Amino acid sequence: MHAPREPFQPAVPAPWQRAAAGANLLGPAGRLGVTIFEEMTTLAAKTGAINLGQGFPDEDGPAEIKAAAMAAIDAGANQYAPGKGILELREAVAAHQERFYGLTHDPQTEVIITTGATEGLAAALLAFVGAGDEVLTFEPFYDSYGAVIALSGATHVTAPLLAPDFFPDLAALEAAFTDRTRVVLLNNPHNPTGAVFPREVLQRVVELARRHECLIITDEVYEHLTFGAGHIPVATLPGAAERTITISSAGKTFSFTGWKIGWLTGPEHLVAAVRTVKQFLTYSSGTPFQAAIATGLGLPDAFYHGIAATLREKRDILSQGLRAAGFDVFTPQGTYFVNVDTAPLGIRDSVDLARRLPELVGVAAIPVPVFCHPAGAERTRSLLRFAFCKKVEVLEEAAARLATLSGKL
Repeated sequence: MHAPREPFQPAVPAPWQRAAAGANLLGPAGRLGVTIFEEMTTLAAKTGAINLGQGFPDEDGPAEIKAAAMAAIDAGANQYAPGKGILELREAVAAHQERFYGLTHDPQTEVIITTGATEGLAAALLAFVGAGDEVLTFEPFYDSYGAVIALSGATHVTAPLLAPDFFPDLAALEAAFTDRTRVVLLNNPHNPTGAVFPREVLQRVVELARRHECLIITDEVYEHLTFGAGHIPVATLPGAAERTITISSAGKTFSFTGWKIGWLTGPEHLVAAVRTVKQFLTYSSGTPFQAAIATGLGLPDAFYHGIAATLREKRDILSQGLRAAGFDVFTPQGTYFVNVDTAPLGIRDSVDLARRLPELVGVAAIPVPVFCHPAGAERTRSLLRFAFCKKVEVLEEAAARLATLSGKL
């Protein structure tokens, strides 16, 4: 149980209460257009390559969750869900947060169900930022962050994550905060680097957010997919709960990415503000899938331990092949992804290599510079990201193909 806290109040009116003219729609690639994921997936299909670019599993999650979805469809749960999600799932989310982290949330007022974590993030940012505001993220950053920040009209500010552990330099992090910082958008465990931030990093983020009177929005979709480094929800840290919106989803934990069921928790008045925006995005989605994910959130601890152990084995299989290919491999502590440096092969341009890799060895990956602004893109110019959330036999074949790379360059 956490002690009662004073509600965090945003320092300025929400964007729907003020004009946000002249929004800059330029994302990290300079425009909102075809994503690198679509480009690499198209290349993989064209060449017959193994697609280790986009982070989605190639096998389904637990049978009991699928059975629960089919049962819900048969029972008639096929019309609009309430805008904030069905009560069964909101209660399951609240129970999950208390079971794993000791966080208590009222499922009636402090939990909403979203169309995946992506909609939750978009609704939260659009609820709280607009022109003249700054949103601070770590860099590299998941590509939708840059796009939604641009659409909001806010300015995207970054603090670098540095190899080999991809933790931030705390002095650089502090310097990135200004009196215009309105939201810190934190992704932990972190995509694309695979970093799991330690308590001292997270606590420093909280301290700086309190000093600058800004909101914390935290994306924790990989919360159960860590390898030896425990996940620490930001909202559990001293001084964080009253200013933190926590977002997660079912897709990564349960391997049902296509269902697009996410959730958002936080103090009542912040959640209410997000819900005001969300109702004009999708309103609601996936009624039978919501019921099924409620079942999934109640699975025993053995399930949660098992998915992390299985994924760790897959990480190690792919990493072995990447080392055999001559890459410098940065072993991740969480997520679906492993990053490598192409420099030991004499290659400094990972974007160019990513476009050639499907033809060269029949494997597709994502260049890390696309997750950065120009300065960060230069800093990460030789880094590639590979997804290991695939069947073991697929990863073994990919590893064998990658091992032939140096002879084909």
